[in-house]
Order: sequence, then C-alpha cells, then structure tokens
Amino acid sequence: MNRDLTKGPVMASMLAFAVPMILGDLLQQCYNIADTLIVGRYLGKNALAAVGSSFTLMTFLTSILLGLCMGSGAVFSIRFGQRDEDGLREGAHASFVLIAGLTVALNAGAFLCLDWIRVFLRVPDEVWGMMREYLAVIFCGIAATFLYNYFASFLRAVGNSVVPLAFLAVSAGLNIALDLWFVLGLRRGAAGAAEATVIAQYVSGLGIAAYTLAKHPELRPAKGQFRLRWFRVREIAGFSILTCVQQSVMNLGILLVQGLVNSFGPTVMAAFAAAVKIDAFAYMPVQDFGNAFSTFIAQNYGARQETRIRAGLHGAVAASMAFCLVVSALVFAFARPLMGLFVEAKEAETILEGVRYLRIEGAFYCGIGCLFLLYGLYRALGRPGMSVVLTVVSLGTRVALAHILSAVPAIGVAGIWWSVPIGWLLADLAGLGYYLVRQKKLFVWPDIPE
Repeated sequence: MNRDLTKGPVMASMLAFAVPMILGDLLQQCYNIADTLIVGRYLGKNALAAVGSSFTLMTFLTSILLGLCMGSGAVFSIRFGQRDEDGLREGAHASFVLIAGLTVALNAGAFLCLDWIRVFLRVPDEVWGMMREYLAVIFCGIAATFLYNYFASFLRAVGNSVVPLAFLAVSAGLNIALDLWFVLGLRRGAAGAAEATVIAQYVSGLGIAAYTLAKHPELRPAKGQFRLRWFRVREIAGFSILTCVQQSVMNLGILLVQGLVNSFGPTVMAAFAAAVKIDAFAYMPVQDFGNAFSTFIAQNYGARQETRIRAGLHGAVAASMAFCLVVSALVFAFARPLMGLFVEAKEAETILEGVRYLRIEGAFYCGIGCLFLLYGLYRALGRPGMSVVLTVVSLGTRVALAHILSAVPAIGVAGIWWSVPIGWLLADLAGLGYYLVRQKKLFVWPDIPE
C-alpha cells in the first residue's frame, strides 16, 4: 500500500496520493461542521459563537503538533526516497519522543491557562460560560490529536495515504452520530458536542497507532534497538520546529483576528464561526494537495530527481489554480444558501455578515492555493525557514490591516475580511520572487548521514 513517488507518471502519481488525503480532511471538516451545524441549529446563536471561538483556539493549539508532525514527515519522505531504512527508523523514534514530550507540556499549559483565554479572546459574558464548558472537555483530546497526526505523517511519508483516510472516516461517522446523541438525545449542550469530538479523536488516534505499529514492526521499541541518536534529534528538530513555528504563527494570527471579531459581539462571532467552516471546507482540498505535493517533492529530492521535481511543480500549479477558480465561483454564487445551513433564517443579520465574508474570501482562493504550494515546496527542499517568512508576511499583513481597516467607521468589520486576501497576495509575491532568484541553489542534494 506504500507508494513510491519517485517512479511512474508524475501527475498521476501525485493525484493518486493526494486524493485520499483530500477525502480524509474533507471528512474531518465534516465532523467539525457537524459540531457547528448541530450547535447552531439546536442550541442557538450564543452556543454557536462559543463553539466557533473554541474551534479557532483549538486550531491554534493543534497546529503546533501538526507542524511538528509535518516537519518530521518531510524528513521521513527524504529518507524513504534515499532508501535509508536506518535513518527512517531512528528519525521516527526521535520524532515520537520529541513531539510526545511537547504534547504533554502543551496539554498542561492549556488547562492552566483556561481562564486567561477569556481575556485574551475578549469573549463576551453571555458566551463565556458555554465556551469554558466546551474547552474543559475538548482539551482532553490533544493527546489523541498527536497520535493521529504523528502516525498519519509517517504513513503518508512512505506513500500510504489510504489508511489515514480509513481511520478518519470511522472517526467522522462516529463523531456525527455521537453529536446527535449527546446534544439532542442526552441534552448535554455544548459540552456534549465536545465529548463526542474527543471520543472520536481517540478512536482514530489509538486505531492508527495500533495499525502502524503492527504493519511497521521496525517502529516498535525492541531491546537494543530503541536508542536516541542525537544527530537524528537535531535533524528532526531542524525541520519540525520551523514547520511548527510556521503553522503556529499562521494560526496565532487567526487567533488574534478572532479576538478582534469577538469585540464586535455575538452576531459577528456567530457569522464568522459559520462562514469560516464553509471557507475551510472550500479550500481544504488545495491545502491537502499542497501537502501531497510536498511529500512528492521530498521523496524526489531524496532520490535526486530534479526533472521529476520540476515537472511536478508545473503540473501542481496548473491543477491547483484550476481547482481554486472553480471553487471560488461556487462559493461566491452559493454563499447565502451555505450560510442558511448553519443559521436559522430569522437570524438575518448573522447570515448577511457571513455572506459578505464568504464573497470577499471566496473570490481569492487562487491566492491561498499558491501559498500552500509554496509552503510545501520549501518544506520539502529543506527550507522550512522560508515557509515561516511567508507565513509572517501573510499573517502579519492580515492582523495589522484587520485592526487598521476595521477601526475606520466607513469600513468596519469588512476590513477584517479584506485583510485576508491582501495578506495572501503579498506572501505569494514574496515566495515566487524568492524562487525565481534562488531556484538554482534550491536543488542542493541532501547527504545520507553516517
């Protein structure tokens, strides 16, 4: 089931690898949307605002783990392309120890800072009670998020994108069923939605861990084999920490914007909570395609296949831009009925604000599509620091412009929405400029460590 991306037709191989990843994250978005839809429809506007703000916070926290796992996955892919089995095994061990330790620290910090979150995010009084109740449960799933993303990153690095999809499909179905039971049947409110999510997360996390250890016995600790080699730890840290910084900076910027959104009150909070789920669902495929593209580039970088890398780059840009144009048109045209899925028709002001958000964001998905490819390219070529620079450009612009424009009475909250595509555009220009100037020096082939 493992796929060697250094052989075969370039685009066919990349797409065959990408499709299960895309389907998997669409399923994950489905169970995120299930929380929002069920809470928004049956618990009301304030509950929707509470869960929506919690989702933004959790996205930031889990992005730290996701970034570490993605960085490790780039190293795994390079070693797989080099056919360096010892390097792959030792790197996997080093990565697990490093990220597991950080997961424990992150989880402890999340609980300790629970009450401080209210001040940081400027959560209104009428929303905070439900939000705190939701977060107290959802934080319990951080360890499960680590397990799933770590083992999924390893499997994808060796070309297996199907098994992570299978476990995510089971988790998504379970989450939706438990959401309905806990919220509607047991009437456990926002906390019930969080409990459903955490249970589903542990099913996928523990399940994929058991599968990977069974199918890849070299990962299981064995006497005399499981030892940390510090140069492997440094290598993993070099990729993982910078990718983690990139992911967390990106989501910290979004979190800062969430605080600004919250200052406009529950109506704008609820509109943002619903619209951002639709937004994420719309561009999620191109984000996953960027991650699949990164694995393709990393394997071929390890195998020193420059011709395949360039062919993959050209094909990926064409495919990504075509997809973004189609999705932009669909989101712009169907913004109102999409908002109607989450918000009752009587909440006309909430729907109107959500539609405005979607039509501004949805018109510019080509910008984020290009940016995801640039992130994947620089991560795979051993330049994760450049991904950090692009993220700082994109999010720094977004946060600054959001505060400046929204303070202008004639613009108001729409300034927050316009800051996003402007940030994408500036980051794209920076990333493309760097590639054009430095492309000859990007293809310096990695050595196989002794």
